[in-house]
Amino acid sequence: MSVAIPPGLLEQRALGADWAGWLDRLPRLAVELVEEWRLTPVATSLHGFCSLVVPVVDPDGTPGALKVTFDGDDESLHEGLALQRWGGRGAVRLLRADPHRRALLLDWLPGPDLADTWDVEACEVVGGLYGRLHVPALPQLATVASYVERWLGELDGLGRDLPVPRRYVEQALSLGRDLLADGREPVVVHGDLHYDNVMADESGDWLAIDPKPMAGDPHYEPAPMLWNRMDELTGPLAVGSVRDGLRRRFHALVDAGGLDEARARDWVVVRMVLNAGWTVQDARRADRGLHADERDWITRCIAITKAVQD
Repeated sequence: MSVAIPPGLLEQRALGADWAGWLDRLPRLAVELVEEWRLTPVATSLHGFCSLVVPVVDPDGTPGALKVTFDGDDESLHEGLALQRWGGRGAVRLLRADPHRRALLLDWLPGPDLADTWDVEACEVVGGLYGRLHVPALPQLATVASYVERWLGELDGLGRDLPVPRRYVEQALSLGRDLLADGREPVVVHGDLHYDNVMADESGDWLAIDPKPMAGDPHYEPAPMLWNRMDELTGPLAVGSVRDGLRRRFHALVDAGGLDEARARDWVVVRMVLNAGWTVQDARRADRGLHADERDWITRCIAITKAVQD
């Protein structure tokens, strides 16, 4: 028996020796899991940025998804714990886990995802999931604060030579520190909840997948729903301006999720400026200037920062 690794996942070998080592081990690891868990692959393997997904059936013929994640991805370290905590309420159901091998057996979700759903409707769906996912946090999870505190320090260390209005950088630094000092009771935060990470089950109910779970403020969540699918806000079918489209999405998320508008807005500002800063960091580490697509991404970050505040 063999499990084919998708070419798109094999391309991650270029990211470094740790990726190459994992990819070298992955075919055998996938076969071991399939055999030990008495699974049968039934379709071509799929992949995310850092995971292999093998469509399988169990001995009873029940469909599932065997997911094996890159062992160097710290953000998804406790994916299984979060899925277990949710218990199929608002997120895909976990059937089995091997944390040491970063392997999960999940319910099979036939889809579709939210990528082709009207963006405002999609935001209402995601906002409706917030209340189901934002349960009291598990002690094992890394905190939003631990990540953001470090990221703010890195942003501050970039200095004034950033292609971002200085007022937004200063605002993000100030807001971020205020948000972290709030001391609210943490909940389980999905961390990467966007159109592609919500799929329909067989009954048509929407469920979250691929969490990067943390313990923190639920108002941290909305930003990915704004920065994804921005191209359609400028296309021939766009209604109104980019600003109008972004604000429609933002308010749909806030209203459906029962979030505090001001606090959600502050987190969007912080996350978008941090995203712009990371792009600059990546270019500096590579000792090069910004590529055209990176400049476009920074422009997008600034547009969202501006839109939610105007």
